[in-house]
Amino acid sequence: NQKWQICCRLTFYTFVILKPSSFLYLSITTRPSMKPLPLSPLEAQSSTLVGGAGERQALELRVRAVEEENRALRRELSRHPAAVGNSSDCVQQPVVDKCETIHVAIVCAGYNASRDVVTLVKSVLFHRRNPLHFHFITDSIAQQILSSLFHTWMVPAVKVDFYDADELKSEVSWIPNKHYSGIYGLMKLVLTKTLPSDLQRVIVLDTDITFATDIAELWAVFHKFKGQQVLGLVENQSDWYLGNLWKNHRPWPALGRGFNTGVILLLLDRLRKLRWEQMWRLTAERELMSMLSTSLADQDIFNAVIKQNPFLVHQLPCFWNVQLSDHTRSEKCYKDVSDLKVIHWNSPKKLRVKNKHVEFFRNLYLTFLEYDGNLLRRELFGCPSRPLHLQKTLSELDEDDPCYEFRRERFTVHRTHLYFLHYEYEPSSDNTDVTLVAQLSMDRLQMLEAICKHWEGPISLALYLSDAEAQQFLRYAQGSEVLMSRGNVGYHIVYKEGQFYPVNLLRNVAMRQVNTPYMFLSDIDFLPMYGLYEYLRKSVVQLDMANNKKALVVPAFETLRYRLSYPKSKAELLSQLDMGTLFTFRYHVWTKGHAPTNFAKWRTATTPYRVQWEADFEPYVMVRRDSPEYDRRFVGFGWNKVAHIMELDAQEYEFVVLPNAYMIHMPHAPSFDITKFRSNKQYRVCLKTLKEEFQQNMSRRYGFAALKYMTAENNS
Repeated sequence: NQKWQICCRLTFYTFVILKPSSFLYLSITTRPSMKPLPLSPLEAQSSTLVGGAGERQALELRVRAVEEENRALRRELSRHPAAVGNSSDCVQQPVVDKCETIHVAIVCAGYNASRDVVTLVKSVLFHRRNPLHFHFITDSIAQQILSSLFHTWMVPAVKVDFYDADELKSEVSWIPNKHYSGIYGLMKLVLTKTLPSDLQRVIVLDTDITFATDIAELWAVFHKFKGQQVLGLVENQSDWYLGNLWKNHRPWPALGRGFNTGVILLLLDRLRKLRWEQMWRLTAERELMSMLSTSLADQDIFNAVIKQNPFLVHQLPCFWNVQLSDHTRSEKCYKDVSDLKVIHWNSPKKLRVKNKHVEFFRNLYLTFLEYDGNLLRRELFGCPSRPLHLQKTLSELDEDDPCYEFRRERFTVHRTHLYFLHYEYEPSSDNTDVTLVAQLSMDRLQMLEAICKHWEGPISLALYLSDAEAQQFLRYAQGSEVLMSRGNVGYHIVYKEGQFYPVNLLRNVAMRQVNTPYMFLSDIDFLPMYGLYEYLRKSVVQLDMANNKKALVVPAFETLRYRLSYPKSKAELLSQLDMGTLFTFRYHVWTKGHAPTNFAKWRTATTPYRVQWEADFEPYVMVRRDSPEYDRRFVGFGWNKVAHIMELDAQEYEFVVLPNAYMIHMPHAPSFDITKFRSNKQYRVCLKTLKEEFQQNMSRRYGFAALKYMTAENNS
């Protein structure tokens, strides 16, 4: 009993110092049979001193006395090691080791869930102090999106594995399910079979979870499991399983209020020994004979098993899963929002749910939704991690080089979220389909609807946005009837990082997601002529693109007017050209870029004609999907398209101008990059250096034939 007293005095002896005008409170936990332990010799003395210096002096004496007694208790405890044995109820639970890996399993399928899960991951990464291993059970869509996202995110001490949900469908497809999550809402039932056999424990989370604390605190709860407890769950905070929500409401069987499966602690090794697979299957088969289907997917089956086997559950405090459903009792779960650890947006209405603290919850969620994910790339000090190849590459660059920032940009890995919105595309049977490829930032967003009206075919867009801008784009797109009516537009978010606009990286990202045989390489501030999509498809056949390396040139024009009656034919365009409403592109500032198109010949041409490459040529072209990518060394303004066209020529592509095709550049304010190019001499010096290095690389790759580019540049 003496040892127990020592342990508990040390563990629970807490003191809170309030304002100088307040008292010092000391609290201690005692057994009913034990007399309260004396606090300190100064207790009676200090309680009689009030006001001014006397009270302050008494407070300081009391603090020193408490500190001295705590030191004495520690010395005494060190002489009684048995006091910290497992038999003592007052022993603190073991903490999570500093570099212990925490395993998290998440079922995620489709475009929307892949987007939603990022907010959950951000909240976990923000608070975490341990290595993490995410186990994603995904369909092919989510795996493509999330594997690219994590690969480019490059967060230290984070490992990600994927498990094919399609291979698991047969395990649960026999269960009728009315829940909106569909068949994927049943896949938590088969995690013991899906996850690695040597994985002993895992935290299972829904995608609509937000963490407000370090996930290691939840991981530490595994140490509290006793006996045959294998499931850690929070009680359901609605009346669903009580069956009194409406007339004839008949829920699945549950223990009391039942349990919510948005957050689960699974002891996988023990579950396997208990033959979990057989246990839940037999229960589901029996209940489905009368219930016919599940209403809440896996949650109904988990609860039916628990009803029969209550010893399986370790009930978690409700703050580990504060449920914001329509019929919630979550407000009774906590006294203050600062007590909360995990928030679960488990209402179909999500952020519009009714709760007196919903503004606090919403603001917390929005904080992580728009949080800059690049800030989460911080190292875990003291834990071993593999050095990134990128770090070695960057260390080899000369930081004193005046063009260091340009060179560094070439190796920067930008976090990329492919297919940010739902995407649908059915391949054409004739292998002539063409995807329009472009890139943009927030200031060109207004062009999207117009382009969708001009081009009915598939589109692949790379958007250079911050996390907050990505959410603005999402709201813009979801509020646009034009954009929401188009399923064949792929939106790929490349998150902002560094001081340059990575124009060629963006083009490459959009090109890699093209799933048609051909692609039209455009820019976002150009409107293609009506019908260009079908015209290009016909040209594929006419010019035998499948068997020849051709780049089909679409002549480019521009208007200086913000309001333009878009020409519906070549004849109408020529009329506007003659009236001065339209001009050939860059006629006033950079004629060399499109002069080889030979606009004089185009005016009267009725058949496609070939043109030769010339220095600084940068037309907009349609090419096969296997054409070379853009060179990443060129960022911001200058030479980004020129270098690509040069490489097409080096690979012996034939440039063919289409006689009845055109596109028109719409006016806009100058970009930040062109302003920097014009005003910054060092910018122009570095661009010249990069051009020379690119030409040298071309010579090494393509040999003697590439010497003409050096000569042409010197003569231009």
